[in-house]
Order: sequence, then structure tokens, then C-alpha cells
Amino acid sequence: MKNPYVAIVDDDPSFAAYLRTFLSLRGYEARCYTRGDELLASMKQSEAPDVVLLDVMMPGLDGLATLRALKASRPEAQVIMLSGRNQASTIVEAVRLGAADYVVKPDDPEGLGEIALDVAIKNAIEKNRLVSELSELRQQLSDDEDRAVWGNSEKMRGIATVIEQVADSDVTVLIRGESGVGKELVARAIHHRSTRRTNPFVKVNCAALPAELLESELFGHERGAFTGAAATRIGKFEQADTGTLMLDEIGEMTPALQAKLLHVLQDAEFTKLGSNKRIQVDVRILAATNRDLEKMMLSGDFREDLYYRLKVIELTVPSLHERPDEVPTLTDFFVARYSRKYNRPLRPISDELRQLFLQYEWPGNIRELENMIKRVVILQDEQLVVHEIQRNMQRHAAAQVAVAAPLAVAAAAAVGVPVGGGVPAGVGAMPGGFPPSPELDDGPDESETLGEGSGGSLAAVAKAASLKAERAAIEHTLAQVHWNRRKAAESLGVSYKTLLNKIKECGISRA
Repeated sequence: MKNPYVAIVDDDPSFAAYLRTFLSLRGYEARCYTRGDELLASMKQSEAPDVVLLDVMMPGLDGLATLRALKASRPEAQVIMLSGRNQASTIVEAVRLGAADYVVKPDDPEGLGEIALDVAIKNAIEKNRLVSELSELRQQLSDDEDRAVWGNSEKMRGIATVIEQVADSDVTVLIRGESGVGKELVARAIHHRSTRRTNPFVKVNCAALPAELLESELFGHERGAFTGAAATRIGKFEQADTGTLMLDEIGEMTPALQAKLLHVLQDAEFTKLGSNKRIQVDVRILAATNRDLEKMMLSGDFREDLYYRLKVIELTVPSLHERPDEVPTLTDFFVARYSRKYNRPLRPISDELRQLFLQYEWPGNIRELENMIKRVVILQDEQLVVHEIQRNMQRHAAAQVAVAAPLAVAAAAAVGVPVGGGVPAGVGAMPGGFPPSPELDDGPDESETLGEGSGGSLAAVAKAASLKAERAAIEHTLAQVHWNRRKAAESLGVSYKTLLNKIKECGISRA
């Protein structure tokens, strides 16, 4: 086990030599510095000491000024102030600035001063150990929560693997995914596993502010730079110096501001609004978006050079709809978390609500599930959430019917059938003028399928009819274009991605 490292800062060489011998005899590694700025410079280049013994009276940067600088750069630093006299005002100021202890320099023949110094050093080292253990426990708890929120699906395990691989490098990472899937959790996981973990993690939502204010938020401004700028302000880049900056909703940033961001990424420097002074920063950038940046590049709304600068590593977080097996685990995790947080009884979710959770498609992803669980825990009543999910599912079914209409019109036009009109010769009739789907015609009578006389809800009827119409339209169009799905999407007037989702949803396969 490595011996604790104690730094001695004292301009008296004979006393510093005495302290070095005193520490060596007790098993400490000791290094001496004659000025405070020497220690500060050394700490930027090498490891930080476990304890600093700091003389109060020194030329140049005195002990209190050095203490102030030390605590500003490393708040966890354990500093013991040494002085030749017991001055109350100095003791009060040292403690206020964060000194761990204040010891009068040992010079008494009985050795009481040495005992006091020895105890102070041991207490500081023990405090360091406790702080380190607490930090490790918090990190372990954070990791456990991350794993619970991320789930254990194959896709999420793949993301966790990439995070471990890229965390200790300083490359930019582009995190993609729908709103609410946990992109910020991924960004924080990268930061907490990186060499910057003890430095700031700063998040900026690029969609929350207009362009003029966003520029000031990112880069800061000088007093009088614009109307309302009553004082100089540092921006998020300066706040995140030596740490990580997460640019959330990067797709909402204007092209003009994108150009300035690109300059910062290339040169690691920028200027505040209203200033010509260049400021250098050391910041790792993590960007997140739920928008189609490739499509935005084609339309000129997103810079291609910035896109490739951000996309050194790309992570796509799957939607909750793509990993439904994780819903029960997430449900139990959020119930336990918010029962503790809001001091409510830990009551399990009913089987009825769990079943609804499995049937629901979660357009708001994990954030939507989390908010629903919060309402259940706080109100201790599931019915509001049950009714909300049922309403949302009915709206979704109605929307599916609306989506089926343009598909039907497009398919009818593709085979030359007027909407609501007849059927070409030799083609079997079907409501709406579509050719029949053999797989569907082999099934039960339509009234049975749609729930006639069986108490089926209107939403279920609408969804069944919608799927039947969509399947027939898509199958016929795919046959016409020899399963060229891009041509089929164009003919049906929908995006390629929408068509792929519909093919999967309807269970259509190439014969």
C-alpha cells in the first residue's frame, strides 16, 4: 500500500527540513515547497497530496491566499495551517476558507506541538479515506441506478459496452434517440467514467432559449454587450472548463451559432459577446438530439462539417417501445425510488395496471413511465393513470385509422381504381376498392373479426379495420413494385421508415 503523501509549504528551509524528517519517521512521503504558487503549479502536473502543511506567513502568495486558491481548484484538499503564533483572527479566517486544522509550529521541549501535529495529520488522512469511500459508494449507487433505468436488453448492454470503451477518451459523442429515452443518463455515465469525473458536468438545452440568449448562455457576455446585459457573465463553456459540456437538443441550434460552436471545437477557444479577448477552454463535448440531422443537412438547417465533428462516436438509445421486457423492471425501480423520496408506503402496482403498461406503446418513453409512477405513488391511486393510458390508446387507434386513409387512396390510384369506385376486371372486390388479401380472406367473417356482438370497443374495431386496410394496400403496392420498398413508400405517400414500421406491424413478409 502506498504511503500517504504530505506536501510542506514553508519558506524557512530549516523548519521544512525538520518537518520532512518528522514525517519520514512516521511513514509519510514528504515533499517541500518554498512558495504557495510552487505547490499550485506542481499539482497541475502531478498527483495531488493527501495532506498539505501550509505556513501562514510567506512572501508573495501567503498562506491564506494559497489556501483560497487550493480550495477553489480542489475543494476536497486537506490543508493544515502552520503558524509560529496562535492568532485568533487568522484561525477564524483559515477555518472559514476550509482549512482542516490550525496548528502552532512545534518548538516546545515537551513535544506537545509534535503530538498535536501528528494527530492533525492522522485526522486529515482519515477524513480523506472516509470521503473517498463515500464517493465510491455514491458512484456505485449511481451505477446501480443507471443499470436499473437503462435496463438489461441486448441493445442497452451494447450501449453500456461502448460507454466503457469511449469514456476515458476525450472524443465527442453524438447521442441520438427519441425524447425521454434517457440520453442525459448516457451522457452522465460517460462523464462519470471518464478522467474528468471530478470536474464539472454542465448541461445546456439548446431548445430552451432563443438564439441570441443561447449564444450568451454558451459563451458569456461583457457588460453592455446587449440590452439588459448589466454585468459581465461567464458562459457554460467556462463553467465546464476541464469537465464535460452536454449540448442537449443540438438540432435546435441555428446555423450561425453552429458555426461559432464549430470554431470552439476546432480551436478550443472563443470570445464572449461584446469582447475581443480570446478565452481558451478544455471541454469535452457530448451532443444529444431526437431530430434527423441527415435530413436537416440536406435542407441546409444543419452544418455538415459540424455534424461530422460531433459524430466521432454515435450512440442511438432505443425507445421503450423497442424493449417492452424492461417495463416491469423500470416500474418496480421507480415505485421504490419515489416511495422513498416522497415518504409514501411502498405499494406494488396492480396486475391491471401492469398489463396496461405492457400493452401501451410509450410515446414519451422512460420519462413518461417515470411521471406516471410519480402520480401513482404521490396520490396512492392508480385510476387516473389507468384512464390516461386508455384515452391515449384510443387516440392512437383513431390516428391509425387516419393514417390508413392516404395509404388506401394511394393504393387505389396505383391500380387505377377511383376512390370508393369499382374494381378492375379480374380483381376480387374489397371495401374501398382494394384487391383482397388471401391471408385475411381465409379468416373468420368480418363481423366476428371486428367484435360484432362480442362487446368489442370502438377503438378495437377501428384498429382492426385500420390494420386490415393498411395490410391490403401495402401488400398490393409491394407486389406492383416487385418489393422495392423505397418505391412503395413513394407510391403510398409515406416515409421509408413509416413503411418499414407498417410492414413489421402488419406482419407482412415476402413470399
